[in-house]
Amino acid sequence: MEHLSTEPIDLGKILDTFHYPKSGAIVLFTGETRDYSGEKIVQYLEYESHIEMAEKVISEILSDSITRWKLNRAVCIHRIGRVDPAESAVVVVTSSPHRKEAYEANRHIIDSVKKNAPIWKKEVFSDETSSWKES
Repeated sequence: MEHLSTEPIDLGKILDTFHYPKSGAIVLFTGETRDYSGEKIVQYLEYESHIEMAEKVISEILSDSITRWKLNRAVCIHRIGRVDPAESAVVVVTSSPHRKEAYEANRHIIDSVKKNAPIWKKEVFSDETSSWKES
């Protein structure tokens, strides 16, 4: 799995691989698990995915974004399985010669992944109830 991970995402390790002499901008987005949803306390999130399809969709989004915004590099890693509060559920990093392109591409990537990748989220609450959320 290249874009999906059952392990916590190491932000420092990812950023270390993005330093590049032709990049003037590196943009990091991390989607974090909150400890609440509405009035309920969230114990953890549980992500499920159609792994092969999600990998393909994310790869295509990244490839298209690299071309469209002339990025030096882009990565998206989404957790599957259990994700506790304050952990990263999804990370997008973009690098380009200028910040405008890095920001625009980063926003496009996360929005496209949330809309198109077959990844589903279940919130598990402290009262032992749960709720599936639309991606």
